[in-house]
Amino acid sequence: MKARRTNRKRRTEAGIALLISIFVLLLISVVAIALVVSSGTESALAGNYRSSTGVYYAALSGLEEARGRLLSKNPDSFNNTAPGFLPSAGTTVAIGSVAYVLNPGPTEVAANILTTYPDTEYDNEFGSGSLAVATVTTTNSAWNRSPLNGLNIPGPLYKWVRINAVSEKSLNIDVDADNRADSITPLYYDGAHFSNNTSAGPQALELTSLATLPNGSQKILQYLVTPVPVTLPSFPAALTLAGSVASSVVSYTAPASNNGFWVKGIDQDCSGSATGSKVPAVGVFNSTDTPVVIAGIPSTLRSTNYPGSGATSPDVEVIYTSFPPAMRTPAGLDAVVQSIIQNADVIITPTSGPAPGSSLPSSMYTPSPKPMTVVVNGDLDLTGWHNTGYGLLLVTGNLTYDPDASWNGIVMVVGQGQVTGFRGGSGEFDGAFLVARTRDNAGVLLTGSNLGNSSVNFNAGSSMGGTGIRYSNCWIQKSQLTAGYKILSFHEISQ
Repeated sequence: MKARRTNRKRRTEAGIALLISIFVLLLISVVAIALVVSSGTESALAGNYRSSTGVYYAALSGLEEARGRLLSKNPDSFNNTAPGFLPSAGTTVAIGSVAYVLNPGPTEVAANILTTYPDTEYDNEFGSGSLAVATVTTTNSAWNRSPLNGLNIPGPLYKWVRINAVSEKSLNIDVDADNRADSITPLYYDGAHFSNNTSAGPQALELTSLATLPNGSQKILQYLVTPVPVTLPSFPAALTLAGSVASSVVSYTAPASNNGFWVKGIDQDCSGSATGSKVPAVGVFNSTDTPVVIAGIPSTLRSTNYPGSGATSPDVEVIYTSFPPAMRTPAGLDAVVQSIIQNADVIITPTSGPAPGSSLPSSMYTPSPKPMTVVVNGDLDLTGWHNTGYGLLLVTGNLTYDPDASWNGIVMVVGQGQVTGFRGGSGEFDGAFLVARTRDNAGVLLTGSNLGNSSVNFNAGSSMGGTGIRYSNCWIQKSQLTAGYKILSFHEISQ
């Protein structure tokens, strides 16, 4: 009996080990599958993150390239590499003017980029059909130009960057406080707020970048940027002889027998037409400087050849209060000079004697695409220089002026503060002329709060020719120096 019960028990327990083995194997399989799935999910997440990060930085690289190339001193600036791609400095970018930087891949054609990767975002901002009627200009990216296009290194994978003006309507913000975001006037930035007023500050521009990866990932990023101008004097007169507020320290001698030489404070536009605005013909810092300047003008020309904002000619006025307080001292004005030097397009340092006019870059002989900022760190002699320069010219030493030379923009002789003119010619300065002495003959910065003796002699050795100096706010604005482009906003556009 006992043996029979034992055999029955064994038969009942038969197969349990097999079931346990199958259960354990199933558990291991489930765990293994879970690990495989988890690993695949993590790989997919890592891949998605890698793609998202890659396309983000590809789009960002497009924005940064465009922002950098807006700066004129950049060797690859649009001014240097693509004349006409953007309006010249001081000219408003119109709503409806759209510029694209194209960056085709090795197997792509630039002309097909906007068709293959269309810009649908522009119409979202400016209204349906706006891009179709816009004035479009294009240029290649730096990666599609020599020498980068010759490198065996792939460039960033953005496809295009759009540069355009913005308005209330495109940004959907109420700028003019009329409770409607409907204005299509270009916007300007006053340092704190957007404005429709052109005099509020520099224009705000929009940069939009589209990047696409080979796996199809896309990203659109956008900047709002505005130029950061270098702070310059206000140029309150056609000719400013800066000096000491305490005593008379300026000297001025006009051509003795040139009836065609004028110093006009009557503002004219860049075409030479009067605008209706007026400033002083000659500005000084001290009332005792006024008779000194007038005495240097031939009596026969005093009543006619120096008109300005004053009631009579010669219009010689004290403009000390119109000059920025921080720039009324040698140290303050010298700080402006150093800032200009740091951001200049070209710096010329003579090794012996004055720099000749031939040392000035020929690219500054035209206002297109942008007037240049040229610094002569020493003396400049324009004798025999029969050209017209455009932009801002800073001379830290003495300027010898051949009146057959012309300039459209800003001339600053700040340092030694001496200008000498002689010989014949028919040249003219349009814009503003500033002369100030901040350093002694050894080049050491003057101490104290008063500037030194600024001197202009337009009758050295022989009666000078030329037609003189005309105030032009238009050329002053075109010659303003930019230190960079500030980012006002940055965001990703949902697709």
